[in-house]
Amino acid sequence: MNPQVDSKPDLPLEIAHILSIDVVGYSKLLVNEQIELLEELNQLVRSTECFRAAEARGELIRVPTGDGMALVFFHSPEEPARCALEISRALQDHPKIRLRMGIHSGPVNRVIDVNEKTNIAGSGINVAQRVLDCGDAGHILLSAHVAEDLCQYRHWQPCLHDLGECEVKHGLRLHVVNLYKDGLGNSQVPEKLRRRKRWKQTSTVHSISAPRWPKAALTIAFLGSVVALVISSLIFFNRAPPTTTTRASAAGALAAIAEKSIAVLPFENLSNEKENAYFADGVQDEILTGLSRVADLKVISRTSVMLYKAGPKRNLREVATDLGVAHVLEGTVQRVGGRVRVNAQLIDARTDSQLWAERYDRDVADVFGIESELAGKIVAQLQAKISPSEEAAIEQKPTADLTAYDLYVRAKTLIATAVYSTPLQEGLFEAVRMLNQAIERDPAFALAYYQLAHAHDLIYFAGLDHTPARLAMADAAIQALARLLPNSGEAHLALAKHLYWGYHDYERARKELSLAQKSLPNDPWAFVLAGYIDRRQGRWAESTKNLERAVELDPQNPRVLQQIAGSYDLLRRYADEARPLDRAIALTPKEGKAVLRADRAEVELNWHADTRLLLSTIETILVEDSREAKNIAALWLRGSLCKRDFDSARRALAALPVAGCYQQTVPFPRTWCEGVVAQTRGDKAAAHAAFTSMRAEAVKLVAEQPDYPEGLCVLGVADAALGNKDDAIREGRRAVELLPVTKDSIVGALLVQNLALIYAWTGEKDLALQQLSVAARIPGHLSYGELRLHPYWDPLRGDPRFDKIVASLAPK
Repeated sequence: MNPQVDSKPDLPLEIAHILSIDVVGYSKLLVNEQIELLEELNQLVRSTECFRAAEARGELIRVPTGDGMALVFFHSPEEPARCALEISRALQDHPKIRLRMGIHSGPVNRVIDVNEKTNIAGSGINVAQRVLDCGDAGHILLSAHVAEDLCQYRHWQPCLHDLGECEVKHGLRLHVVNLYKDGLGNSQVPEKLRRRKRWKQTSTVHSISAPRWPKAALTIAFLGSVVALVISSLIFFNRAPPTTTTRASAAGALAAIAEKSIAVLPFENLSNEKENAYFADGVQDEILTGLSRVADLKVISRTSVMLYKAGPKRNLREVATDLGVAHVLEGTVQRVGGRVRVNAQLIDARTDSQLWAERYDRDVADVFGIESELAGKIVAQLQAKISPSEEAAIEQKPTADLTAYDLYVRAKTLIATAVYSTPLQEGLFEAVRMLNQAIERDPAFALAYYQLAHAHDLIYFAGLDHTPARLAMADAAIQALARLLPNSGEAHLALAKHLYWGYHDYERARKELSLAQKSLPNDPWAFVLAGYIDRRQGRWAESTKNLERAVELDPQNPRVLQQIAGSYDLLRRYADEARPLDRAIALTPKEGKAVLRADRAEVELNWHADTRLLLSTIETILVEDSREAKNIAALWLRGSLCKRDFDSARRALAALPVAGCYQQTVPFPRTWCEGVVAQTRGDKAAAHAAFTSMRAEAVKLVAEQPDYPEGLCVLGVADAALGNKDDAIREGRRAVELLPVTKDSIVGALLVQNLALIYAWTGEKDLALQQLSVAARIPGHLSYGELRLHPYWDPLRGDPRFDKIVASLAPK
């Protein structure tokens, strides 16, 4: 009888994204030098944001390799690529550390080593090491598999450069791609590839290929690959399929771009006076605005092109690829006394060739004439069809007052950047002041009225001044605009925004949008607003489609990407939310990145009830720039309360702007946040004082606007906190009646959620759970993390019905 043999189950396979790192010339160092260098390298790697984020989530394994290390990520193939670029940037301050890096995605097994620590085995990490072996100091090399994944995202394409095949250990041939951008990485062809005659540059990124096998072996391998393909398709079912030609060079990407497409890049200011920078911006803006009226052209929005205003000399082919255009206009402006000199050149980015160049030297008063002439020549050069009305719009001067125009350009920029670079209230009110000054100088300045209406409506909608007087200011600006430019695209678009933000009149807003699009075919706002309306009406698929159309016209605008992410957040599709946020962060300049980074970290709190990434990200942001505290204070406070870290909550409260801690457009004042913190830490007297002040603010708000649903919601919550049960319930119910989910799927859901909170805080547990169950079944901000951790819901803890609602939102 044969002895029975126990068979152990196979180790589970996981798909990992591996960054393999080693020190070039390590073996030539003295032992003491090796130790010092590795300590310095470990510190450098641990300081990168990608490392800290993955470690905070518990999704990172570190494997020492003697002369370096391997970092094993599990979330996305972008993680090791971003981490490698961060390390490359940090190395600029550590010139004595010479690294090469290799990246691959593939199967791995977690194993316990002799030290009883988790280690990694499997082909994934072996291939990453082989990819690394192909490089020299400074190189960041990718396997073709990773390159194909990254090529699906436009922002990675200009960074990837095909190297072809490299023969490595055991005769394997790996297809490798070089990652470099903006001085990070190594743009040179690796020595190992240069000296081998078998190396050749290819035009596509191929998958890894093995040496020739006998026919029988090939048959077995083919069958195995089919099985692997089926498995991988199940694992990666939501990944966009790779195209047949996924070469990362800009030339390939430009081939499929529309012929009649253009980006007007910021013009360089050659004037000695810095204040003339806005004058140069105005020249570029007017040319762009004129061209955008031509329906036969695709013209990229101002927000996207302004990202190229600063920084190193731009590679026009890469810029065109990023923006999805075939042509680029760039130029310079110099204002000296009463003269202005404008130089402009039109480039075919596909061939990097100049189509024409123009130079103007005229009286500064004729600057708008120069802009109209340039726009007309571009239309002719691109052979675009232009209607008489479009031609007339291009030739129309916005104003004869250059000082008024300068104020207008400054205000327009401030409105566009207020969300990230300054607290919203401060930026918008300053823009209103500037626009009023511009209109005082030129009462016939129609475009100034358009921006003024936009600012007033934003102030009203955001709850910064939700009063009939503010709505009347917006209305007056729109009437002036319609009087000056009747039936213009701007007049229809301004009215559409006003109807949406001020009155929730979605159907009339849609009609105005359709009229606006006829004369503003390239304005992304028409599609953004359509997406907003769809979302408020619960038409989620249509909303995403419209927002993605806006991205085509404004591809480098992080705010539109943030809105797409916001839709996924409301749908609780957190994995999908992370991707557009990552793109938005990559596109945003340093001074506007903090809020987006905190938003991205908050995904883990909502999704997995994990505060670590949010709080560690906030601490990192504060170390980098303490001035960002006021911009991220609300998220900081939320994370601190969920962790019950009252020292952190106290610091967040100190940074909170006077405007308070809004929930979307529900205007919870600062005193609400103070009361919640005091109540959670057990300070009843301080909590009562704060909630009493909160109630006084809410009473004033509702007295001025008795049917203001968000105001009634705030008053109801204040009364609940103070024990005024009957008033609280009446006010909360009235808020839901005035703005039901059927009228506003976003704020309506928040009002339902806050009604549940009112019931919970007034002892009506059954009603609270009933409303909470409704809020959990519809799209909204209520999340697994909030219910698991936030002190708001402490009165319901321990009830099995509450636990069931929490479990219904848990990650599946």
